[in-house]
Amino acid sequence: MARILVADDNDDLRVLLEIALTRDGHVVETVADGAAALSACSTNDHDLAVLDIMMPLMSGLEVTERVRADPAVSMRILLLSALGTSEDRQRGYDVGANDYMTKPFGLVDLVDRVRGLVGDELSTA
Repeated sequence: MARILVADDNDDLRVLLEIALTRDGHVVETVADGAAALSACSTNDHDLAVLDIMMPLMSGLEVTERVRADPAVSMRILLLSALGTSEDRQRGYDVGANDYMTKPFGLVDLVDRVRGLVGDELSTA
């Protein structure tokens, strides 16, 4: 069981991700904007953050960059975005994302990616 933060300003998608990841056995916290995501990440209580790139107050890219700049915070980051060019993906990886998925995506694919990112925690639980 992994502890996952989901940050997305789309209420429906945020709830859908929470349900899918909870059903997969994870503990999920959700927030609706980048500033709340950064605050939640700073507690270092999560194994993974699933961050939308385009959010109010602060983008997922900015959150990722700030999280990576803080040596006290250790978590994996999966970015979600409607931006799908190779340059967009590379920017995500450049700021420190572990993975990048473009919208729309399949829930099964997202759950599989999450499993891959938190596999170490699942095997030790």
